[in-house]
Amino acid sequence: MTVQTIDTGFFKLDGGAMFGVVPKTLWSKQNPADERNLCTWAMRCLLVEEGNQLLLVDTGLGDKQDARFFSHYEPHGDASLVTSIQQAGYSENDITDVLLTHLHFDHVGGAVCRASERFVPTFASATYWSHSEHWQWATNPNPREKASFLKENIEPLQQSGQLQFLDKTDFPFPGIELLQVDGHTEKMTLPILRVGDRTVAYVADLIPSSAHIPLPWIMSYDVRPLLTMEEKTRVLQQAAVENWILVFEHDPVVEAATVEMTEKGIRIRDKGPLAALL
Repeated sequence: MTVQTIDTGFFKLDGGAMFGVVPKTLWSKQNPADERNLCTWAMRCLLVEEGNQLLLVDTGLGDKQDARFFSHYEPHGDASLVTSIQQAGYSENDITDVLLTHLHFDHVGGAVCRASERFVPTFASATYWSHSEHWQWATNPNPREKASFLKENIEPLQQSGQLQFLDKTDFPFPGIELLQVDGHTEKMTLPILRVGDRTVAYVADLIPSSAHIPLPWIMSYDVRPLLTMEEKTRVLQQAAVENWILVFEHDPVVEAATVEMTEKGIRIRDKGPLAALL
């Protein structure tokens, strides 16, 4: 199994929303805000090759939304999902599977593209994977999360016949463990990969950036923040003991890191590009 990160560009979100109850005097040292109190965040996906299968984990924001939508999130940067896949030596048609950790727009937006007046799956040859309970959560959204679940990002996947549910069909990657967590949203799925003698955990929105490693640093977006804290504790403790490499989906600078126990709790030990830590 080989694994690499895929850069899909950057976007902006409110710093207070991203850091929850943590005071701005603290979080602004980690990710300074602009005049609108917006911080820059990455949208970093994962590309996994095993045999004749090529798996993409998450898809970024995409580019099919209108100008009003993008004005709120200010997507920027030279990278895009498709161009980054091409730069890695593949094409859209090479993708055999797409694992969606969850269906918030900054994770699933690139899964669907605009074709004339229609929305269609970006990867025509791929099976798209979601958890059935999360799918129900997203297609019947609560008022708190409704703005994050966009029909045009979700419905075309099922309409195309390319959607499968992780809990209903065997996931065809035996070297990948799938961990469901419920603090950020219902049944978010984290892939934990065995790459050679190393374990790589793509921690999605459980730990969106390296700044979120301290336990109280939890996003206001989370529907069950106390549960997030428990889930973070379990993942970070195991990561420290077993020397996992954590890949951060939204950290604008730090791609990946290992962690260790310290007197102040679990903190970063080594950080850098995923390839350098493997």
